[in-house]
Amino acid sequence: MSLKSIELQIAIPKTFEAGKIAEQKQQQSQIDQQHANTLTEKQVQKNKETVVHSDPYAKLDADGKQADDQTDQQQKEKQEKEQQRVKHPFKGSFVDYSG
Repeated sequence: MSLKSIELQIAIPKTFEAGKIAEQKQQQSQIDQQHANTLTEKQVQKNKETVVHSDPYAKLDADGKQADDQTDQQQKEKQEKEQQRVKHPFKGSFVDYSG
């Protein structure tokens, strides 16, 4: 296949343009990859610095004393309820119908 001089005048500049476009696309993909890596690193750093999951025991007030007081009160209430539920050994076990 032979090319005429007029065809060469059009073909040669187009190959340079095609080469430039290919190089720009390659550079753009490298820039996109670097940007994605930067975003991933930022996200990893943010995840390291933030608390994702906390234990329910870790929820205390500023001084941590009020939470202890609440648990003490709950325990006292439980003990009082248990004492009320306990049956007396003599009372209520025998009913005298004669009378």
